[in-house]
Amino acid sequence: MQNLPEYMNFKQAMKYLGIGGYDTLHSFIDEGLKVIVVRNIKRISKTDADKFMHKHSKKMNYWGMPK
Repeated sequence: MQNLPEYMNFKQAMKYLGIGGYDTLHSFIDEGLKVIVVRNIKRISKTDADKFMHKHSKKMNYWGMPK
C-alpha cells in the first residue's frame, strides 16, 4: 500500500484510512480508534487502524443496507 510508517501522525492516518477531514478522524477516535500519546505527540498505529476498521465492518446488501 502506501509507504507510511507503522506509527502515523493524524494526517498520515487520514490518508491511510481514506478519510478527508479531521472531523471524521475525531469521530473515529470517539468510536474507539486508539491513539498513542507520548508527552504531546499523538500517533495512530496501522495495526490499531486495521483492527478498528475490521471491528466496524458489517455485511451490506447491494443498496448499502445492513443484512
